[in-house]
Amino acid sequence: MKKHLKPEDYLKKILTARVYDVAVESALEPAKALSRRLHNKVLLKREDQQPVFSFKLRGAYNKMAQLTPDELKRGVICASAGNHAQGVAMAAHRLGTRAVIVMPVTTPQLKIDGVKSLGGEVVLHGDSYSDAYGHAVGLCEREGLTFIHPFDDPDVIAGQGTIAMEILRQHQGPLHAVFVAIGGGGLVSGVASYIKAVRPEVRVIGVQMNDSDAMAQSVNARKRVTLHDVGLFSDGTAVKLVGEETFRLARELVDEFVSVDTDAVCAAIKDVFVDTRSIVEPAGALAVAAIKQYVAEHKTRGETYAAILCGANMNFDRLRFVAERAEVGEEREALFAVTMPEERGSFRRFCALIGELPGGARNVTEFNYRISDQSRAHVFVGLTTHGKGESARIAANFTRHGFEALDLTHDEMAKEHLRHMVGGPSALASDERLLRFIFPERPGALMKFLSHMRPNWNISLFHYRNQGADYGRILVGLQVPRAERAAFQAFLDELGYPYVEETDNPAYRLFLRS
Repeated sequence: MKKHLKPEDYLKKILTARVYDVAVESALEPAKALSRRLHNKVLLKREDQQPVFSFKLRGAYNKMAQLTPDELKRGVICASAGNHAQGVAMAAHRLGTRAVIVMPVTTPQLKIDGVKSLGGEVVLHGDSYSDAYGHAVGLCEREGLTFIHPFDDPDVIAGQGTIAMEILRQHQGPLHAVFVAIGGGGLVSGVASYIKAVRPEVRVIGVQMNDSDAMAQSVNARKRVTLHDVGLFSDGTAVKLVGEETFRLARELVDEFVSVDTDAVCAAIKDVFVDTRSIVEPAGALAVAAIKQYVAEHKTRGETYAAILCGANMNFDRLRFVAERAEVGEEREALFAVTMPEERGSFRRFCALIGELPGGARNVTEFNYRISDQSRAHVFVGLTTHGKGESARIAANFTRHGFEALDLTHDEMAKEHLRHMVGGPSALASDERLLRFIFPERPGALMKFLSHMRPNWNISLFHYRNQGADYGRILVGLQVPRAERAAFQAFLDELGYPYVEETDNPAYRLFLRS
């Protein structure tokens, strides 16, 4: 930046910003369920409901609306992980100019398609925003285009600052803090510039992923720090180097920085869905995750916080991962590796112990087991919990009762990979029958299954994962002597659970059968 603007300059720019030709004044809605849980009032600024499902079109249009006719004739270019790209593409379409968008190759397809649908010319380059930025600068010089920076530009910053102007106009009562996601820093710079000029007592808290915290590291170091790598789960905030002007403003105006992890963000996405029935992208949930963390750390009650839901460009395919990690992120689910004797009845005794845990019974959310040793069985178990911090106590309780347990609730490898890899062929699984059951999702369904089994039938494989429905899908391997096939069929008929025999399934023969 050639010249630093003064606070009064930014206030004037925000008040006169041209954003409403394309943007809407998004709603500021109470998150009623989350507010009750946290004993604080949480307000959601619904930037996920903008025409391009992100706040980014505010800054992009404000910048482009002030270009000269000659600049518009030549066209514009930008580098973006997706949301700014869609903002530039929409602004260019509205202003009748060409838009070249350089995006990292890691950009979700949803955002690429969104840019193309708005008439933008997409160029994919590099693994992060910083890589795409360098390529865009070269194209800009070669083709004589005007560069529209996603964050490090006073007009872009001012456009984003109109969000704060709306928040303070929409909420007249006490407001203790506004939580803002940070990538390159344009949003937090604009929001902080307006709030500190108009309501300086309101705290502005910047939020970053723990693996993409370039702004927090830069502020701590008192100089801009370039990260070697950035995590890509929250692709909208995956920035290796923050802007010069955004660094200056954030260092001067942001009261505090909070770092959140992947599990916390997944849990926050679910919290937003519960209150709004809308799904935000990871970057859009950062602020909510930070509010929950802030309340837990500071033990606040009765305060009012605003969270900016800054984007909702979520690939549908990512929802499976988000749903799976949300319960662990909230610590509503705990994961364990449990070792038990490989003997008749040990599985049933373990299930009975789950029902007798201190504080009340827990539901089993997952159970993975494959026979592999003659003396000991290793099982992967997921359980619901009543609150944070319970997993260590549950593991200790299992161990006291003779079931050695390892708490995996905070083990990244176990959560992301191991839970899907338990199993394999076993030479011990003779006379094995493989069946796929549908159990009613209610207490006692598994115990009914175990109680009806003959004592000499051995469970050699078991896989169950709660699907959030009123029924559960279970894969069971049972060692049934050939002479007892008729008795086994009678057991299945008496049990009454729908099932499919999978013993001849070719995938079973390839991966699980010895």
